[in-house]
Amino acid sequence: MSEEKNLNFGETDSAISWVVVRLTQLSSAAGSLTKIQQLSPASLAYLGDAVYELFFRTCYLLPPKRLKDYHRQVVAQVRAETQALTLQSLKPHLTDNELDILRRGRNAATGTPRRLPPEIYQQASSLETLLGYLYLTDPQRLIQLLAHLGDKGDKGDKGDGGDGGDGGKKK
Repeated sequence: MSEEKNLNFGETDSAISWVVVRLTQLSSAAGSLTKIQQLSPASLAYLGDAVYELFFRTCYLLPPKRLKDYHRQVVAQVRAETQALTLQSLKPHLTDNELDILRRGRNAATGTPRRLPPEIYQQASSLETLLGYLYLTDPQRLIQLLAHLGDKGDKGDKGDGGDGGDGGKKK
């Protein structure tokens, strides 16, 4: 396995900092690594989906906006297509172990919406699996990756999900 590759994407705003503090407090609350490794990729993706969405919801809370504006901004980030692009930008920074988790996560995609090619959905599920795994095993590493995502999400986001309001969420 390669050593952890350091990411340095600059400072984060106060909303991201709050998430960082909360995630740090969870460091060993999830149980042993052996138990976590027994979880299915779908279970890890389920958790990773929640972590991912909560992260972006927190990022967009400031400055205060109308709820529909929050929703549009978050939906633009949590769409499967955006997650797949995000995964591609993160891959060069991932360790061998993290890449193995991604490979396991590809199979977490059990059914795909007709509007998406299966590869896109598999990539999004892979990202969610990795985030769920890191949430339980390595919160500091999760924080590094989320800080990168927060930096990307703040740049040029118009908040337009372009999806008719369903957010492209995987059902």
